[in-house]
Amino acid sequence: MAKFTLLSPKKTALLIIDVQRALFTRHDPVFNDWKVIETINALVTRAHLFGVRVVYIQHENDSILKKNSDGWQLHPDMKPKATDLRIHKKHGNAFLGTTLQSDLEARGIKHLLITGLVTQGCVRATSLGGLKMDYDVFLVQGAHSNYNKDAESVIEKREAELQEAGVHLVTPEQIDFN
Repeated sequence: MAKFTLLSPKKTALLIIDVQRALFTRHDPVFNDWKVIETINALVTRAHLFGVRVVYIQHENDSILKKNSDGWQLHPDMKPKATDLRIHKKHGNAFLGTTLQSDLEARGIKHLLITGLVTQGCVRATSLGGLKMDYDVFLVQGAHSNYNKDAESVIEKREAELQEAGVHLVTPEQIDFN
């Protein structure tokens, strides 16, 4: 039987990292792309239902993720509510150079549910950044991915590395908002 992770909705934030259009147009496709999007959207629905803070994070760079370009926009299946936080970043770690920390702190957030793209990049950097800031960090399995030709192996290795660093690995089914 799966062990449940009980999280207080008012102390939890769901981070959706870089689920942006251009990342789905790469030569190597996003591994399990539709399943990842479905899983994230199911988590968002649950988060909204329980009053969990939902944060959409968008990366900006000088190539395929130029701010306000079509590729920079969220994937069309991502449907943020007006009450969801939108964070724009220029670094892998979503805490660097953004208002993410101050928003979470103001709301008394202690637990982070991490989802999005790419596992070995911004998902990893933000997870480690959250640990350094003393958050309980939960990486949601099946809700993060990458477009590497060895994607499945990369995901497994990074999950093991992050778990070793102190990140909790959870499946969506194990998450229980009490």
